[in-house]
Amino acid sequence: MRRSSMTLFSDPTCQYSHRVRIVLAEKGVTVDIEDVEPNAITEEILEANPYGTLPTLVDRDLALYESKVVMEYLDERFPHPPLLPVYPVARAQSRLWIHRIEKDWCTLIEQILRSPESKKAEDARKEFRDSLISIASIFTDMPYFMSEEFTLVDCCLAPILWRLPQLDIKLPSNRQVKPLHDYMERLFERPSFQESLTDLELEIRH
Repeated sequence: MRRSSMTLFSDPTCQYSHRVRIVLAEKGVTVDIEDVEPNAITEEILEANPYGTLPTLVDRDLALYESKVVMEYLDERFPHPPLLPVYPVARAQSRLWIHRIEKDWCTLIEQILRSPESKKAEDARKEFRDSLISIASIFTDMPYFMSEEFTLVDCCLAPILWRLPQLDIKLPSNRQVKPLHDYMERLFERPSFQESLTDLELEIRH
């Protein structure tokens, strides 16, 4: 599969597609974004990605899937602004945080979305909410996740935090959680984040 311009096949409601859209907007990359329903995967996408998953990025002769692979490719292909730290130790730490976000939080989100009314979903909501409250204080000292600069870790967190109303998770408005609310505000006000939102994602908070 070859395309003359870079194309992202993106699920307009999926957090994994959303994180890639944020990176593209952050880098100011000219890209064709094609919205695809996950139950309507085309032959063209299957030709590029045998798993038929979204997001899938096609850049001339190159086809990439799995959001972390796509994000890191874009960060290396378009180095400004950098979204991973320069030093190997800090880069590894960032990758580990992304892994933990997926392992700890994305798993809970999938449980909630799979069966929103179930006891399992209710337990997952409580665990996720408590976990978010427990990390709120880390945003007191740094504007972004364990960093002075906006990174790929924030690109992964922003779509999750934007979807809290959809997951029926309400954070308390107290002094303990204020740094997290401030962090969310910083993320959501970024031009790249605003640009990354689809119409369906906009509806989550409007």
